[in-house]
Amino acid sequence: MAFDGTWKVDRNDNYDKFMEKMGINVMKRKLAEHDNLKVTIEQEGDKFHIKESSTFRTKDIDFTLGVQFDYTMADGTELSGMWELEGDTLKGKFTRKDNNKVLTTTRAVVGGELVQSYNYEGVDAKRIFKKQ
Repeated sequence: MAFDGTWKVDRNDNYDKFMEKMGINVMKRKLAEHDNLKVTIEQEGDKFHIKESSTFRTKDIDFTLGVQFDYTMADGTELSGMWELEGDTLKGKFTRKDNNKVLTTTRAVVGGELVQSYNYEGVDAKRIFKKQ
């Protein structure tokens, strides 16, 4: 339950290049870099409830570890995939519905910060969150 709590984005690493590789236009990329994203995570066993709140939208996501679900990114990109827990790391593998390319992501608490890492088509990025 280390993920439980509200986390606010503090900094990004290579996030613009990642979004560019995803095909997100420059205007949306600039907005996304300053979205003030807050993620609230509640875990109960293998079930998760996540609330994403940003300058642009609020979205509730419910998923069960190992069970496939659909997700729409803030830019409208539709994905299908699942999360699994490996040790203390949440690992997600999602396939884009428009081109069948794979986006992988992980969430781990490192040094008291939530580190969300992404990989798409060979481009890695991170968003680092501080607990509120």
